[in-house]
Amino acid sequence: MGTNQDDEVEIDLLDLFYALKRGIWLIMIAGLLAAGIAGMYTAFVMKPVYTSSTMLYVVNKSTALPSLTDLQLGTQLTKDYKVMITSRPVTRKVIENLDLNMDHETLVQKISVDNPSDTRVLTISVQDNDPYMAKLIVDELAVVASARMAEIMDSAPPNIIEEGNLPTRKTSPSISKNTMMGGILGVFLVMFLIVVEYLLNDSVRTPEDVERYLGLTVLGTIPVFGDEKASGKAKRKRLRRKRHASRS
Repeated sequence: MGTNQDDEVEIDLLDLFYALKRGIWLIMIAGLLAAGIAGMYTAFVMKPVYTSSTMLYVVNKSTALPSLTDLQLGTQLTKDYKVMITSRPVTRKVIENLDLNMDHETLVQKISVDNPSDTRVLTISVQDNDPYMAKLIVDELAVVASARMAEIMDSAPPNIIEEGNLPTRKTSPSISKNTMMGGILGVFLVMFLIVVEYLLNDSVRTPEDVERYLGLTVLGTIPVFGDEKASGKAKRKRLRRKRHASRS
């Protein structure tokens, strides 16, 4: 019984393979079409996003040679500053100074703060559809955040290592990446539809299906000629020729 069940599974998988093979052209066309649509949508509809970054160096004392305690305290301050950069007082001040047409939540979504491990450096990045606006916001954010940190922590303000860069290349979206993802999605969608159609098709198509589903033994088969229409046309042509010959 176990062997028969295994054979039945193998036959089903083989039939499924042939079903996918028969639809290979449809799968390829769907993949190319979906890839083209995704690429054109990315290139002509989606807005480019630019990223500008600035860096702050966190200090807690003005000593030239900081001790181990100073370094540990500076690391802790870095974590605190990372949270404070996106606080409401900072973002609201930036919005007010630049007269931005956005609220706190919108501005926070544009900001990302990173702290490389074992350093007291904070990297602030701002994303925007306008590269000049991205630089303007990140520079103002660094100034406002630095002043706010010094006020709250009652310590020396973080030093601005470098101002924000003016991005010349967009960081997203990627046309090649979206095109590839669109093509893969189109291929898998058509394959899924073919598999669903195969699983839902319970018609009897072969003698093996009769034995498998109905439990009956096939005594014989009647071949179906696919060229019946073509042969009928040929016979009519020959008959016309004979009539034409007899008249002449």
